[in-house]
Amino acid sequence: MPKNSKVTQREQSNDHVTESVADLLAHEEPFDYKNSSLNVGGAPGKKVPQIEVPENDGRPAWNSKLQYILAQVGFSVGLGNVWRFPYLCQKNGGGAYLVPYFILLLIIGIPLFFLELAVGQKIRRGSIGVWNYVCPSLGGIGMSSLMVCGFVGLYYNVIIGWSICYFFQSFQYPLPWSDCPIRRNGSLAIVEPECEKSSATTYFWYRQTLNTTSTIAESGGLNVKMTLSLLVAWIIVCLAVIKGIASSGKVMYFSSLFPYVVLFCFLIRGLMLKGSVDGIAHMFTPKLEKMLEPKVWREAATQVFFALGLGFGGVIAFSSYNKIDNNCHFDAVLVSFINFFTSILATLVVFAVLGFKANIMNEKCIAENAEKILGYLNSSVLSHDLIPPHLNFSQLSTSDYAEVYGVIKTVKEDGFSQLGLDPCLLEDELNKSVQGTGLAFIAFTEAMTHFPASPFWSVMFFFMLINLGLGSMIGTMTGITTPVLDTYKVQKELFTVCCCIVAFFCGLLFVQRSGNYFVTMFDDYSAGLPLTVVVILENVSVAWIYGTKRFMQDLEDMLGFRPYKIYFYLWKYVSPFCLIVLISATVIEMAIIPPGYNAWVQELAEERFQSYPPWALTMCFSLIVAAMLPLPIVFIARRFNLMSDGSNKLSVSYRKSMMKDISNLEEQDESRFILGTKPGEAPPSAPAGRACLAPGGTKTLDPNSLSPNICYGTSYQNPVISPTTPPTPTTPGAPESDS
Repeated sequence: MPKNSKVTQREQSNDHVTESVADLLAHEEPFDYKNSSLNVGGAPGKKVPQIEVPENDGRPAWNSKLQYILAQVGFSVGLGNVWRFPYLCQKNGGGAYLVPYFILLLIIGIPLFFLELAVGQKIRRGSIGVWNYVCPSLGGIGMSSLMVCGFVGLYYNVIIGWSICYFFQSFQYPLPWSDCPIRRNGSLAIVEPECEKSSATTYFWYRQTLNTTSTIAESGGLNVKMTLSLLVAWIIVCLAVIKGIASSGKVMYFSSLFPYVVLFCFLIRGLMLKGSVDGIAHMFTPKLEKMLEPKVWREAATQVFFALGLGFGGVIAFSSYNKIDNNCHFDAVLVSFINFFTSILATLVVFAVLGFKANIMNEKCIAENAEKILGYLNSSVLSHDLIPPHLNFSQLSTSDYAEVYGVIKTVKEDGFSQLGLDPCLLEDELNKSVQGTGLAFIAFTEAMTHFPASPFWSVMFFFMLINLGLGSMIGTMTGITTPVLDTYKVQKELFTVCCCIVAFFCGLLFVQRSGNYFVTMFDDYSAGLPLTVVVILENVSVAWIYGTKRFMQDLEDMLGFRPYKIYFYLWKYVSPFCLIVLISATVIEMAIIPPGYNAWVQELAEERFQSYPPWALTMCFSLIVAAMLPLPIVFIARRFNLMSDGSNKLSVSYRKSMMKDISNLEEQDESRFILGTKPGEAPPSAPAGRACLAPGGTKTLDPNSLSPNICYGTSYQNPVISPTTPPTPTTPGAPESDS
């Protein structure tokens, strides 16, 4: 019995007890013994009422299930679906890449996504609170998630700023990146040499937008245009999340749905363009031999991992605002498949447009080489007898040029290389792999310059990128604000504004002239390895420390049905094994491949790989260490009782629930004492299954159930009659048996 119980106080007091039983009961709340769990002789099978916690416990909630699903879709579907997945698909065997990706989505993606949704919905707190409850020694998981969210949010919003800059410059015709600028020197007009060596879109990106330096060591000062764009981006994000899900939920209706409207419009328009079918056919032509390469499976696992937003804390934060009995298994499967089909849709759009661009570039190549051949014919370097009479050089088709090229190569075998003729193969153009900013701001923008009404399509495309980025940023910011607001008593609006202001000033690192290189650095090192470690610890803490069988029972109590048995084996064995392999492969790759970045060399007008200088290398590994540092610190601090286990950080709603539970226990313990039963002892016929207060729910849970009260050893449980369940002795905290 609790030490502050009224009965215990009376037992320990030296004063003579003068109250009669009637007097004692007169001061207590009315107690209905017939319907209580103390009525051990009640009719068999009669439903026993349980303690109920009001669903509205003061925590914000989603207005509708649709709003919640759109929020999860908006967070998981981001820029990577548009510019990372198509690149990986092309690089790793076309349609064959979809096989390992789909398999890994089933055995890693959906189970781990389901796990995060379930713990967030059950415990109804952010990432810090959730993992403090599941396993206090691994409470650093939530803090590491928060650190990674902070790092990612800093550079991710810079990409939104770039999209905003391009968006506003799209309202003009012709588009400013459609032609190379002309440099005038008196009466002489020449094309900008840097642009002439590269292309108009490449020059506009590196020189007129970023004005980038040639190395990361050259700061070059702030880029005013990019600084203003970053400020606008942070203002938009701040307004979207300042009221929590009350504001971000409404934004999601538009930011999650609008990209699909644009993608379908681009797909329809793209299919009407010449060469689009060539791009799609090239994309989905399977190279089955690629499936046997381990690297393909590793990259597919990494893409599955990051596509669903695992480990960031945003998934947990969003699900914590759900009702306790929401079917999170359905949500996990639905969002995962929406994410997968969005990637397929984006891939179709990208390669339909790139197929059109490849045809344009191939025709340009043929025209340039046809002029060279005519020059060689006129200068008698080549004989006119080599050219078939039916060919018209003013309208040379791809097949005609291939025929001429083959004849010249055969005849001029010795001196052919000196002629400088290109094969102009469509396949070569389609094989040029581009991803990330190179796809969005160079390749795709170049293709759109050839569209009819190109400004309209440019506005639509960059507005889509802004919305894709905004949806992910809302989830990332929620992964930061929700754990902090749950743990500390701070004003939501003030904290959100302060976060955005601090993030803007920290983000100035990325809007100096060398800022593009720091974006690459943060993208490569701040999230990859730390997030993989975070997710495997999440998996281990639930499946091995808390116990998979207990977790499955919690899910059955919460959802009303038992999840498929396969989840037991996926959580306990398959997912941890796959994640360990992924971590090992990531570490090996980091050790083998020298750390570096692609720098734009102005004199050569091309990218060149450069290794990081020592100070930048130190910065790279500092990002990894800083993100993972909370894990050992919290473990050691709690191991030696240097840090509270977090139970004193309960939110108001949790304290109310726990106090109500304690109050009910005291009343029942006193009644048992009065009726002659030992204090704190349940009647002999009471089973092991008991009603336990879980935040926001009223389900009957195992004594070791996933509940805040249980995890800290402060569970106050009431016996519930279950005629069909024999009494089974349980020991809280005992290790789980796999049998």
